Amino acid sequence: MATSKKTNDVVTIPELKQGIMKLRMIGKTPMYFNSMSSKARRDLLVGAGRKTAAEKKDIKHNPEQEFVDSMHTQSKGDTLLCFPAAGVKGAMATAALETAGVNKTSVNRLIFLPQDKINIWGKPYLKIDVVRSADMNRTPDMRTRAFLPHWCAEVEVHFAMPTFGGEAISTLLRNAGTFVGIGDFRQEKGRGSFGTFSVIGSGDQSDEWDAIVKEDRAVQEAARDNPECFDEDTMELMKFIEEERVRRAA
Repeated sequence: MATSKKTNDVVTIPELKQGIMKLRMIGKTPMYFNSMSSKARRDLLVGAGRKTAAEKKDIKHNPEQEFVDSMHTQSKGDTLLCFPAAGVKGAMATAALETAGVNKTSVNRLIFLPQDKINIWGKPYLKIDVVRSADMNRTPDMRTRAFLPHWCAEVEVHFAMPTFGGEAISTLLRNAGTFVGIGDFRQEKGRGSFGTFSVIGSGDQSDEWDAIVKEDRAVQEAARDNPECFDEDTMELMKFIEEERVRRAA
């Protein structure tokens, strides 16, 4: 009696290909910067020391320094201002929670932004706001941040194909721009609506883009060194601080 010969099945694994897209983000709402200051990072590293008697007499806030400290900056590049690329990827991952056909885990694993920071064009203004601290009593405090009424950015996105296609990446970033945003007090948090953006291709014509990219490193460095107040409330507070400095110095 003849016996059938058992064959070994060969497993074929298709190779994933990598797609690359460059997309431009144009702010639909203003953007707040809120980077951790170098002093705060040092305090986390070695611990905050006790204030001296002289420091205790100082005015609690230094708006000009806090304005500079709030910025994400880079020493080289077309712009002084930048933003962590991880923040943009995080916005896309959050948008995946509300986007059909994709999930947050896939975005985190299969989408990659090779740059550490992305360029941000736009002129920063000094803005002071009343905020609530994160303590149990939600104590009110004043916060000075760099505020960009108009801004834009360009991001390079790498992604696994065929799991993702170019249109899927564009849609995901657009959803992130509409429902998540980037920066402080952004749409995602539910209380603010800042940092939202629209998305266009890197080669698309846009008069708005062309206008904003003129506010490059030179404009941003001048704004950092000689900050302008964004609104009348901030101007009034800065005037009060100057008067208080003169009074205490006397």
